[in-house]
Amino acid sequence: MYLTQGLRRAAQQTPNAIASVFQGRERTFAQLIDRVARIAGMLRALGLQPGDRVGMLALNSDWYLEYYPGVYWAGGAVNPINTRWSPAEIAFSLDDCQTGILIVDDAFAGMVDDLKRRSPSLRTVIHVGNGEPPAGMLGYEALLAQAEPVEDALRGGEDLAGVFYTGGTTGSPKGVMLPHRGLYSNAIGVIAEGAIQRGCIGLHAAPMFHLADGCFMNAMFASGGRHVIVPRFEPVSVLEAIQNNGVTEALLVPTMIQMLVDHPDLGHYRLEHFKNMLYGASPISEGLLDRAMKALPSAGFTQLYGMTELSPMATVLTQEMHREAGRAKGRHRSGGRAAIGCEVRIVDSLGHEVPRGAVGEVAVRGPGVMLGYWNKPAETAAALRDGWMFTGDGGRMDEDGYVFIVDRIKDMIVTGGENVYSVEVESAVATHPAVASCAVIGVPDEQWGELVHAFIVKKAGSSLSAQELIDHCKKRIAGYKCPRQVSFIDAMPLSGAGKILKTQLRAPFWEGRERKVA
Repeated sequence: MYLTQGLRRAAQQTPNAIASVFQGRERTFAQLIDRVARIAGMLRALGLQPGDRVGMLALNSDWYLEYYPGVYWAGGAVNPINTRWSPAEIAFSLDDCQTGILIVDDAFAGMVDDLKRRSPSLRTVIHVGNGEPPAGMLGYEALLAQAEPVEDALRGGEDLAGVFYTGGTTGSPKGVMLPHRGLYSNAIGVIAEGAIQRGCIGLHAAPMFHLADGCFMNAMFASGGRHVIVPRFEPVSVLEAIQNNGVTEALLVPTMIQMLVDHPDLGHYRLEHFKNMLYGASPISEGLLDRAMKALPSAGFTQLYGMTELSPMATVLTQEMHREAGRAKGRHRSGGRAAIGCEVRIVDSLGHEVPRGAVGEVAVRGPGVMLGYWNKPAETAAALRDGWMFTGDGGRMDEDGYVFIVDRIKDMIVTGGENVYSVEVESAVATHPAVASCAVIGVPDEQWGELVHAFIVKKAGSSLSAQELIDHCKKRIAGYKCPRQVSFIDAMPLSGAGKILKTQLRAPFWEGRERKVA
């Protein structure tokens, strides 16, 4: 299992097929594999040794697409950098796993001097772009033109493929060590589950540093698909890319789907060829799912649930389960069933499997499970037990193996002795027609321990009061689960991967308290 296999196969079988499209620039598989072999030669000439980490701090581009296989081909491991991090956080990730080479594009070139001051590990910075490199940086295209193509190192199996830093939504970032076998098995699993089609035209609009898009990319390489890339998610640029490039599939996080389907110009675009919306990275509310399926009638919806530590997929909810037969059984509210190559169970605090329908912690076993956290043996031992990855997600499993995620275990709200799962409350809140997006947290209360607090972003032009929202929820869920407090905000704080940062929403309420939910 080596990650360059898909590219090698596509270049052999369809060398003249278009591999990538970015801002009007097209590259064939023959051109891409030649550049990848030269990138590997460039990195080795710069002193890269087997297993060394190479970072990339950049917006989405066809350069990002060749970064991954280029590093693998050279025998190195990737360290894709979260583009929303501060210089201090980026320097931490560079030093934590001793990343000596960093590729930077124009959007982040201005941070380089600061990063060099902060990071003793950083020795070489390569500027990728169409212009001349700034002072103190090497020019990517100039190095590439001089580089000799080299043979593929063919690292695979248990060899380290990358150190992927968690987004920090549940605490300080940890470097997740993933081997080739994990990322490769996930790619094959995505194809085997029918989550993408062979020869598809896929859109990269989610950030390419994030493993959700990385999984999509690996599956597309393995299936010989065409990669259409936009620099960042913007509703209009995504709609234009889908219309103008015949895009058939895309992977977006729910916050992006919400912005796309609620955009006032959605109806102006021809999207009938768009067949599959993959989503994941965070839960989707039933209200948003209903709106999205109505707004994109030609598309099926496929959910991939997992986490970085699982390479990242654990379960799949197929298109069929989003439709009438699945809805009749409530399956559209689930995260799906264990993906091919994965085993999933729900366990108690001792690791024993709980009865079907009971809530416990989701545990996963399979080839996608991480090697561990970089330089964090205690955290690794806590998460990996007897071959199982304990996810920290609370869930239940029905009689047919469908997994329903209820919340992060430590994010569960306990009010008056009752357990309240924020995902369930968010699903009820999101069905109100005036709600564009929402997040639910627990806030401290002397009488009840915690109160359910909802943050709401209203749709443009809509009116909604706190009491109207609470009354709406009482028709759908038990009274103790309904929000007791409501805050209306202009926008949700988001991570670089598009996840809502509940830690930021909670912080003012829990400041100075011994117990903090994070």
